[in-house]
Amino acid sequence: MPSRTPPHRPVLWIATANPGKTREFKELFGARFLVRDLHSFKNLPVIHETGRTFEANAKIKALALSRILPGQLILADDSGLVVPALGGRPGVRSARFSGPNATNESNRIKLLRVMKKLKNAARKAYFEATLVLAKNGEVFGVKRGRVWGRITHRDYGFGGFGYDPIFIPKSFARTFGQLSPRTKGRISHRAQAVRGIRRLLSKRRYQLGMHKQS
Repeated sequence: MPSRTPPHRPVLWIATANPGKTREFKELFGARFLVRDLHSFKNLPVIHETGRTFEANAKIKALALSRILPGQLILADDSGLVVPALGGRPGVRSARFSGPNATNESNRIKLLRVMKKLKNAARKAYFEATLVLAKNGEVFGVKRGRVWGRITHRDYGFGGFGYDPIFIPKSFARTFGQLSPRTKGRISHRAQAVRGIRRLLSKRRYQLGMHKQS
């Protein structure tokens, strides 16, 4: 009679307390990994993202948490929206674009206001994501993803999070906020980077201790 014991699933700690990101990562990694975030940790020290690039900030988070949680696989991402016509803004400040008390809505409102007079090619933008995998204070890999598109003039759709309702990816007629999770999970910047991390985890599973049974 076949065993009913569930297969071992490596635990992957996502360096975020953003429920939208956690939900998206769970969908992208699927059933092979047990994805957890930082909600269960109440007294973690504040990690200041002082880097000037997505990669620098992702490394800061991944390395800091991998020392706080020894023996655990840590995946940190830094991602954001880049508008070339605005000199790269919001960029690494995407989550705080409208100030220290920023919300998803206030960030979108500010961006649409700043871009109000921009037309056609000036509304081009891209989402970029950088993922850093770390364990015990060591970086094991860096993967990136990027998807180009354009900024709308108002919100469309209620799916996703962040700037999704005002971003239409190239070759599509609907925003990330309107596209299904399945479609977004196929084309998004984060999906591209996750595919790279999954390949990396598969290649380095013994080095990362993922072959062990819990």
